[in-house]
Amino acid sequence: MMSQAQKVRDSGVAEFSSAVYQNEFLPDGGTDVNAIITVRCSDAGAAGRTGSGSAGEIIAVDTSGSMGHANMQAAKQAAMIALDNILDGTYFAVVAGNHKAYLAYPMVQTGAGMILMDPRTRAEAKRAISFFRAEGGTAMGTWLNLCKALFDSIGNLANKHVILLTDGENHNETPQQLDSALAKCSGHFQVDARGVGVDWKVAEIRKIAQALLGTVDIIGDPSQLSAVFAELMRNSMARGVANAELRVWIPQGAQVLFIRQVSPTVEDLTHRGTPVNQLTMSYPTGSWADEERDYHVSVRLPAKAVGQEQLAARVQLAVGPDLLTQGLVKAKWSADTNLTAQINPEVAHYTGQVELAQMIQDGLAAKEAGDTGTATTKLGRAVQLATETGNAEATAKLRKVVDIADARTGTVRLKQAVSKADEMALDTASTKTTRIRG
Repeated sequence: MMSQAQKVRDSGVAEFSSAVYQNEFLPDGGTDVNAIITVRCSDAGAAGRTGSGSAGEIIAVDTSGSMGHANMQAAKQAAMIALDNILDGTYFAVVAGNHKAYLAYPMVQTGAGMILMDPRTRAEAKRAISFFRAEGGTAMGTWLNLCKALFDSIGNLANKHVILLTDGENHNETPQQLDSALAKCSGHFQVDARGVGVDWKVAEIRKIAQALLGTVDIIGDPSQLSAVFAELMRNSMARGVANAELRVWIPQGAQVLFIRQVSPTVEDLTHRGTPVNQLTMSYPTGSWADEERDYHVSVRLPAKAVGQEQLAARVQLAVGPDLLTQGLVKAKWSADTNLTAQINPEVAHYTGQVELAQMIQDGLAAKEAGDTGTATTKLGRAVQLATETGNAEATAKLRKVVDIADARTGTVRLKQAVSKADEMALDTASTKTTRIRG
């Protein structure tokens, strides 16, 4: 069942709408309600141009010794291409990171650590980047802390975004130091993190991206860096709606089981909620461009008698005090098994996609640990789920790691020779989902 919510235009130009997909019928004694809420944004405009505050961009480049000559040259070129895609009038800065964090541009000691983009500052920043050289270690938490300080030095920044590039592991600080930096930065800006080569840890960079509402991916060939940076910056510049929140109201006595973004990527938001009032929690979604996102909301209600019905959740998208769209999740108790036994196709699809992500990550971890039995079972289940849900990208990447005997049953064999890049590409793509077909 799908219910369409009203369209609402925000105080700028963006227009939001939402739709709810669920089977609202519960059996006698049933308590758990599941729904997929699709939220659409159109006419978002450009970042920093919608009246809610300026946009700020930081390019943070790994300049540690492990980058070497080839990666360093490609990173410098990519950073310059990224600068070309920052709109004039946007605040920006360039950070060089190794075992310390350095403000490469603008070159200031105090005061504002970011500067407005124009032809002159763009050229000056490119010149600063041209002097980057590979030396030292890696401490990404310090890079993130500097980014926060730079954003904090400019007031009224609505959209705050970082492109972070690394090629190695975070050797020069403890996991606790990185966690501390993530805790300080969470909710303040978004990070799209990219790893070049195969000497970095996917789990480590994924932790950064997930904590800071961004994305993670591998760039196997340094020659691809410029195109990736250009696309990331263009996408960021298209996010004209800043700091949107998903607000979920549930009735007295109900319990949120989980809140997940399930498209375009799987992100668990359950433990990121902050109370709005006694019955409403707010979950961060970051900035929006013209796009669609799907959220899976699961709520447990006290059981009611057959024939009764109840509003199970009210799901709203808000920017500041403005409510932009709303979807209603409903519950009706019925003795008709033809109604209560149906599983909503959207709910089933995304439940499978979430399991797919977990199976890929668990399977690769088991493979790395030498547990070939568990790895085969988990990756076989991943193949089965990818086939069932029509996730062609996941299937293609799985084929580089396993030989598939029967995709429908998940019968696979681990390949004997697999490149590290192919394993990492599968890992980074594990949380990307495909939309339901038809």
